[in-house]
Amino acid sequence: MVMKKRLLVTAAAVCGIATMSGCSLLPTKSSTDIDPPKTVVYKSDEPSKQVQAKKEEMVKRELYLIDRNGYVVPQTFQLPKSTSLAKQALEYLVKDGPVTDELPNGFQAVLPPNTEVLGVTQKDGTIIADFSPEFKQYRAEDELKVFQAVTWTLTQFDNVTKVKIRVNGKELTSMPVNKAQISDGMTRDDGINFDKGNIVDIMNSRPVTLYYVSQGEMGDTYYVPVTTRISNAESDSYSAIVSELIQGPSEYSNLISDFGADTKLVSQPVFKGGKLVLNFNEGIYGNIAKSMINNDVLQPLVLSLTEQKGVKSIEIQINGKLTALDQQGKPLSQPVSRPKDVNTKKL
Repeated sequence: MVMKKRLLVTAAAVCGIATMSGCSLLPTKSSTDIDPPKTVVYKSDEPSKQVQAKKEEMVKRELYLIDRNGYVVPQTFQLPKSTSLAKQALEYLVKDGPVTDELPNGFQAVLPPNTEVLGVTQKDGTIIADFSPEFKQYRAEDELKVFQAVTWTLTQFDNVTKVKIRVNGKELTSMPVNKAQISDGMTRDDGINFDKGNIVDIMNSRPVTLYYVSQGEMGDTYYVPVTTRISNAESDSYSAIVSELIQGPSEYSNLISDFGADTKLVSQPVFKGGKLVLNFNEGIYGNIAKSMINNDVLQPLVLSLTEQKGVKSIEIQINGKLTALDQQGKPLSQPVSRPKDVNTKKL
């Protein structure tokens, strides 16, 4: 029987996926978020205004990078404002490119060095990214990582669900090296960081993306999305996802889970109006103080379940009551929404 990996209570960063509501991904003059900053003349006796202006010139962007264990992982950065959000995000995925000096310990960019982003166009929910020929120079074993990093980086933006790739203006129907088929475009439904240890009948199962915990070189923790499969016999995806999180990642992974083995749902999840209500026993408190839920339990739970269509927030009950606290001691009396920034880089 596979034993679940456990993580002792740590201080976890609670951050979430950056959303770009109201921002165009392509060059435009109508969006206040992407317009170039106006020229401002500062007086020598007003340094605070100058500092504030510099802060306003930076915006949060989510980049999917490769960690030391080979997982494709979101990291949120403060990047300079750009007139093309999608193009800039892709440029920061290039090895030895502008992201180099900002990389967290143990992380690397995924696209081959000297790859240029020749253009980005968007229509009807699909982004087409056009790269220079250097794009084809990745290692065969990195093909899925390239596929996933580009797809998940671009589909972070509002109204983008599909990604297509061109090289020097020619649209690809398959990836250049191992020939993974991409003629229909790439979406998040294609998965990320597949759990190879979970052997399930492909024809009678469906994919779900869960978030597990990984520990960085400095002892910090961050959250890794992993696509696994659950049996079609499981009619309730929410309960199945919670069960997978409690069971923990495959023994073949380098990931961990902080859910206590005695954690259980005491009633069926209830979904209504974007809110999912989960009713747990006290096992969800695990090793932390009474009535408190560890961040490395709360965040994977919220991130995993808000990957499900329509789920915007999670209400957590304990034996039918709103008595739980988060790790900072704040009451979880209101539904918890998906964090805005996942794995924010400390500046």
